[in-house]
Amino acid sequence: MRENPYITYSPAYTLIPTYECFNRCSYCNFRKDMGNGSRLTLVKARKILTRLLHKEVSEILVLSGEVPLNSPLRQEWFLRIKEICELALSLDFLPHSNVGILSWDEMKQLKEVNVSMGLMLEQLTPKLLSTVHKHAPSKQPELRLQQLEWAGELKIPFTTGLLLGIGETAADRQVTLEAIALLQERWGHIQEVILQPHSQGSQQSYQASSFNLFQLPEVIAIAKKILPASITIQIPPNLVTQPKLLLECLEAGARDLGGISPKDEVNPDYPHPTEESLRKILEPEGWNLLPRLPVYPQYFSWLPDSIQKKFTGILDKYSDPPSLIIKKKSNLL
Repeated sequence: MRENPYITYSPAYTLIPTYECFNRCSYCNFRKDMGNGSRLTLVKARKILTRLLHKEVSEILVLSGEVPLNSPLRQEWFLRIKEICELALSLDFLPHSNVGILSWDEMKQLKEVNVSMGLMLEQLTPKLLSTVHKHAPSKQPELRLQQLEWAGELKIPFTTGLLLGIGETAADRQVTLEAIALLQERWGHIQEVILQPHSQGSQQSYQASSFNLFQLPEVIAIAKKILPASITIQIPPNLVTQPKLLLECLEAGARDLGGISPKDEVNPDYPHPTEESLRKILEPEGWNLLPRLPVYPQYFSWLPDSIQKKFTGILDKYSDPPSLIIKKKSNLL
């Protein structure tokens, strides 16, 4: 019998304030040029969220393209993100924002309306600034490390991760993992590290092939050795396209499948599997698939008082293992 037979995921839905982004990462299948995309209105966001009220969705992932910090559009962009998070909270959903580089004040403000936040480190090697990140000013390694440091100082439950197969070496991956481990030892705020294989999409300009998925179990095993046990290793099941390989990744140490939603906005060519299809793969091999919150219970005390009130009594409604699991949205708030 497995010591820890639980594999978790977050029942999620993604809202996009804007696809417009001033970065032009060559592997991106998400962005639109500045001025060529529409903005999500609060009226439309409310309509979407209202339709989700009777669905088993707990997490609202607020995922946005980036506007430059010094842009005259920045204030409007940031306010819309904050308003969407406030709206989600008012309807008893739990926002998790991943919107790129923030100022200290912006991050501090978003802490008040999010239960967790995220930013991918991707890779810390500066050589990518002359290749895939050549036209991506906010992908400077120092900037992204600073964001994780600030999140720790502000006590924000955080998700980060590596993008695999974008020109880095195995040694580069180790450096990035070691940097995350050091931050965790200092602040203890990182819930999950995503190991995301680059998967070729129809919109990207990057010509290199997808990451060799057969290397993923080895990368997971290495990450498990480097990262503190307090960090959960996450993999996206829609990008690990073979059931046997998915199981090998779990055996290597992955324990979370991330947000499962109707569409993977970052990898739109790769539909998310359903909960039912995942159970058919996992349960015959002794794994139990269970939903979780976008914030782990050990971080509840870090949340603003206004959000904590929504969690009154929730721990009493958890079942084993009590550190992660929810049963239904009706038990959430």
